[in-house]
Amino acid sequence: MNIAVLLGGTSPERHVSMASGKGIAEALSAAGHTVSVYDVALGADALIDPATLRVPDQLAPTTDELGSLASRQIIRAIELLPDDIDVAFMALHGAPGEDGTVQSILELRGIPYTGSGVLASALAMDKAMSKRIFQHYAVPTPRWFQLERDEASFPELCSSVDYYTAYPVVVKPNDGGSTVGLTIVNDQNGLMDAYRLAGLYGRTILFEEFIEGRELTVAVLGDESLPIVEIRPKSGIYDYTNKYTAGRTEYFCPAVIPRDLEEELRELARRAHTALGCTGYSRVDFRLDPDGMPFCLEVNTLPGMTATSLVPKAAAAAGLGYGELCERIISLALHPVKAEA
Repeated sequence: MNIAVLLGGTSPERHVSMASGKGIAEALSAAGHTVSVYDVALGADALIDPATLRVPDQLAPTTDELGSLASRQIIRAIELLPDDIDVAFMALHGAPGEDGTVQSILELRGIPYTGSGVLASALAMDKAMSKRIFQHYAVPTPRWFQLERDEASFPELCSSVDYYTAYPVVVKPNDGGSTVGLTIVNDQNGLMDAYRLAGLYGRTILFEEFIEGRELTVAVLGDESLPIVEIRPKSGIYDYTNKYTAGRTEYFCPAVIPRDLEEELRELARRAHTALGCTGYSRVDFRLDPDGMPFCLEVNTLPGMTATSLVPKAAAAAGLGYGELCERIISLALHPVKAEA
């Protein structure tokens, strides 16, 4: 099969995307496919040699690196993709690769692609809209409210937190990923700084009730959920550094939880995935409070796909190797399976 792996992009998750794409390209090449790799942020120069692809050592791109890239180049890159591509494997993370924008251009080109379609991608990227849909489908989610950046004064912020969420409150960009721009605020002293930080990464800011307890994630593949992964940072929260620095976080899969709770979480993950209209695969993140009550945080439609990422860990626990997982994702792109919500 002739497969184009799309990676890089222009989001703050650019370097993680490159790591995902490198692993995918190597696995698919080893399986005998013809694989071409495209860093879509490079426009007409997007095609790169996989043998020379180097994932940057820095966890996140600098502002100068991101400032040198233009999302409009992505249009040119996809415009120049060869007509004989059988499927595009989406290894992009964050907007505009994960929010339906790139998917819409691929739709216009008539190129099949992995992961969810345009609408589901856009809904999942918009955390506030996702929460509205979760509530409609009886998927519990933390209390929340949203504001536009620079919209609220300090007294208004304090009043809104007191009314809607209380402290601690999670402040983050509404359409961001990998905890970029996220702060957990314990009292009003840090509220305005957190609001401003999130505003650097998104126009709309989400304020969410912080759920004390365990962090769990459930991968959905096709119409089935995979074994649950528990995430335990050795210190602090599961932020960008703890996610992508080796040795900073412990993972347990399958998570050690009661059987009835495992079944509930896997069903809630499948329900959240299908309620948003997702197809192919996704990763659904939860917090579990001390009373054993699960709260759905979000659905990731293009989760990390490095060999040590959470979805491959869950697949391995289900007896599916990394290469087999990549093949299964491609199969689902060409022959979609969609469960009813």
